[in-house]
Amino acid sequence: VQLQASGGGLVQAGGSLRLSCAASESAFSRYYMGWFRQAPGKERELVSAINWKGSIAYYTGSVKGRFTISRDNAEKTVYLQMNSLKPEDTAVYYCAATATARSITGKYDFWGQGTLVTVSS
Repeated sequence: VQLQASGGGLVQAGGSLRLSCAASESAFSRYYMGWFRQAPGKERELVSAINWKGSIAYYTGSVKGRFTISRDNAEKTVYLQMNSLKPEDTAVYYCAATATARSITGKYDFWGQGTLVTVSS
């Protein structure tokens, strides 16, 4: 599976961005999809994830109520709507896919190239 993330950029605190991740895989609807991020000097963390149908979603605590994950299986794309952005959201954001994990917070096998999100104070 090839994943192409886009939508990052520079935004002021309180602003919004929408990340997109387009997949090459025709069987996209069989994959759990996740968004990870890695800030400078920090480990990569799972930000949000979604199941095949989009009926189950996970959010890490720091983004709950601010970020929304969604997917369009017909377009083979997963989105991350990020609102009320904070400087601590600054990171490289990666989309990822898995067809083998037992849960949406499991191990992801395929990774996109990352898109940089910078939130200024």
